[in-house]
Amino acid sequence: MSSAERASSNKGAASAASQEHKVAARTPRRVEKSADAFRTISEVADELEVPQHVLRFWETKFTQIRPLKRGGGRRYYRPEDIELLRAIRGLLYDQGYTIKGVQKLIRDGGLRLGADASSVVDVGSVPNEPGGAVARAVETAQEIMDLPLFKSGSLDDSQLQEVRSITAELVALRDRLRRALDLKADNDE
Repeated sequence: MSSAERASSNKGAASAASQEHKVAARTPRRVEKSADAFRTISEVADELEVPQHVLRFWETKFTQIRPLKRGGGRRYYRPEDIELLRAIRGLLYDQGYTIKGVQKLIRDGGLRLGADASSVVDVGSVPNEPGGAVARAVETAQEIMDLPLFKSGSLDDSQLQEVRSITAELVALRDRLRRALDLKADNDE
């Protein structure tokens, strides 16, 4: 290979390497953030699978959500804000609560955050008629959790989690039945 051919070949290789570098520079790299890091509204929206405008709307309805706002109005959500937003999303989208219902839960202290974010326990507000049977079933499920079997450590974590999950499902069913009965009562009037 002549020196001219080598120079041309090196130029082509340098050009290809330069092209790859430019493409890599344009491609954004996602750096994994720690669990305690603040998140932008777009990161939170992606994580919760909700549009950004919904998050901004929820900020107006739930005063407990207080992202840090920097110059230009850029929002940074704390881990506590994200946890609350996740619970609100679950109640609204998965369990069928209304915004007023979630506000009442937060105000009355019935919303649990963390590992039990999906469970909302508010048995005291279930009327004895016609939903009395549902209220008794939920109370029974909660009493079962207080039995020595569940306290003694004879069940492993996955079994306890399954019992908690079933209890949460019972609570969600109770709430749906309550709403259906309320709708029926409204239609009868």
